Amino acid sequence: MNLPMSPMRRRHCFLIVGFIVFLPFCFFNLFSVPDVTSEQFLVQRIAELQVKLQYLESMYRSRQEDLRKLSERVELYSTSATGGDNSSSWVISPNYSELRPEVTQMIKNMSGMVAAQGLNPPVMLRMPSSYHFLPHLLDDPSSLRLAYLLSKGRTGVSVVLGVPTVKRDKQNYLMDTLQNLIDGMTPEDIYDSLIIVFIAEVDLEYVLSVAKEIELRFSMYVESGLIEVLSPAASYYPDFDKVRITLGDPIERVKWRSKQNLDFAFLMSYSQPKGTFYVQLEDDILAKPHYITDMKNFAIEKTSKKEPWFVLDFCQLGFIGKMFKSAELPWLITFFQMFYNDKPVDWLLDHLLYTKVCNYEKNNDVCKREKAKMWIHYKPSLFQHIGTHSSLKGKVQKLKDKQFGKIALFFPHVNPEAEVTSAIKHYKQYTLKRAYLGETFFWGLLPQPGDQLTFKFTSPIPVKRFHFKSGNAEHPSDKFYNTTVEVLPVELPSNAPVVLSNMTSDGYVVVGKFESSGIATGTVDDSLGKIQALRLHVHSDSDNWAILSEIYIQDELASR
Repeated sequence: MNLPMSPMRRRHCFLIVGFIVFLPFCFFNLFSVPDVTSEQFLVQRIAELQVKLQYLESMYRSRQEDLRKLSERVELYSTSATGGDNSSSWVISPNYSELRPEVTQMIKNMSGMVAAQGLNPPVMLRMPSSYHFLPHLLDDPSSLRLAYLLSKGRTGVSVVLGVPTVKRDKQNYLMDTLQNLIDGMTPEDIYDSLIIVFIAEVDLEYVLSVAKEIELRFSMYVESGLIEVLSPAASYYPDFDKVRITLGDPIERVKWRSKQNLDFAFLMSYSQPKGTFYVQLEDDILAKPHYITDMKNFAIEKTSKKEPWFVLDFCQLGFIGKMFKSAELPWLITFFQMFYNDKPVDWLLDHLLYTKVCNYEKNNDVCKREKAKMWIHYKPSLFQHIGTHSSLKGKVQKLKDKQFGKIALFFPHVNPEAEVTSAIKHYKQYTLKRAYLGETFFWGLLPQPGDQLTFKFTSPIPVKRFHFKSGNAEHPSDKFYNTTVEVLPVELPSNAPVVLSNMTSDGYVVVGKFESSGIATGTVDDSLGKIQALRLHVHSDSDNWAILSEIYIQDELASR
C-alpha cells in the first residue's frame, strides 16, 4: 500500500503546522507584557513550545504506528487475495522512479536473474515487544485492558501526577495525600494538571470501594476531570510465585518489587499520552504549596537554557517526585518490563541512565558527573514521605527527606479564656491545655465512645464560629472520627423546640461534627445566646490515636 506522503514529509508538515499554530500565540503574549521582561518572557514561551512540540511529536509517532499496522494488514490481505500462497506471486515489481539511476541500471543488467527478484519482498521484520518480555500477556487477549476506569477524558495538560496505591494492612494515606495535592494547587494548576490514581489491585470489590470513596470525597474534582482512577486486569500480572529469586532477597520482597515495577510500567503507559510532563508520586506523601508551578517553571528553565535532562528530581527519596518528559517515558516502560524481576524500580532508573551516558573507558567520577547533568536535583525538596507502614507487609520505613525542611504540625490561635479538660489520655507533653493555648498540638491515645474534650469558658461568651482540625502532616490518619461539636447555652432560647432535636440529655446542643477530612468547622446560631462551654464528644471506637492540630473558638469580641 503506497502512502501519499512519506513519513519524513508528514513529520515535517506536522512540525510546521505546530509552529504555525503556537508561534502567533507566543508573540501575542509577548507583546502583552511589559518591555522590561519581554525577552525573558519570549525565551520562556519558546521553551514551553519546545517541550509541548516534543510531546505532540511523540503522540504523532503513536498515530504513525497505528497507521503502519493498518497498512501491514491491508498489504497482507491484498497479498492473500491475489494468491499469496503461490511462491512466484509474491514478487512485487519495484517502483523504479524511487530508485537512484545507478540502481535502476543495475536491475536492468540483472534482468532474468533470480537475484533481481529479491527486491521488495513481502516479509516484514518483527521487533521485540512487550509480549517478548512478558509472555504471560499472550495467555489472555484482555491482559492489557483496564479492569476499571473512572475518567472524564482530560488530556493535553502540562503535568500528569501518577499516584499508585495498594491495599495496606494498617494505615491508608491515599485520601490525605490527594487532599494535600489538591490543596497545594493554584486554580490554574487544577485546570492544567491531571491526577491519575492507579489502584494496583485485582480485587474489584476493593477497587470499587476506593473509587467510591474518592468520588464522594472529591466529587467536584472527579467531575471536572482533575482526578482519574483506574486498575489493571488480573491477567496483566504473571504468577508471582514463579518469579526468580534475585539479589538474594526473600521471596516476598522479590514478589513485591517485581509487582511494583510492572505497576509503574502500566501507570506510565496509560499516563504517557495525557500530558507534557509526568511526575511519579506515591500514596503517602506531602507536597509543598505551589509545587506544580515550581516543577513546571524548573523544567521550562532547563529547556530554555538548552540544558538536556532525563530526570528532574523533586524529592531525594526512592522514586518520589521524579519528573520525566512524557515523550521519553517509553524508555522507562520498556526497561521496567525487561528487568522487572531483577532489581527495584529506583535501581533500574539509575541503571538506565548509566547505560545512556556513562563510558566504560572513563572512571567512575566522570560517570557521576555525566549522570548529574541528566538527573538534576531540585532543592529544597517539594515532597516528603509521611507513611511509616510500607505496602510490603511487615516493613516499617521512617525515612524522611532532609531537604524538605520543617513541616507545620499545628496552627496556633488566641482563644477565649477557659478551663480545659479531656477524658482522653494525652501522649507525653502534647496536652489539650497547651494545644488550646497555641503552644503545640493535642495528641491523645485511642479515643473511646463517650470520651469528651471540654472547654468551659471563664465567663459565658457568644460563640460566633468554631474550627477544629485533627491529624497533622506527619500523622494524617490520627483524626477524630464520628465526633460531634456541642455547646452548652446559659439558658435555652424562647424557641427551644427548634433545637430540642439537636439537644443531648445533659443540655448540650449539637452544632457540628468532624467530616471525613478530619475537620469540624461552623457557626453557632445567635438564638442560643451566650455559651457556658463547648465540647467534642466521641461516639465510636478509633483504630488510631487522635491529634488536634488546630483549635479556634471565635467569640463576638474577636470577630470585631
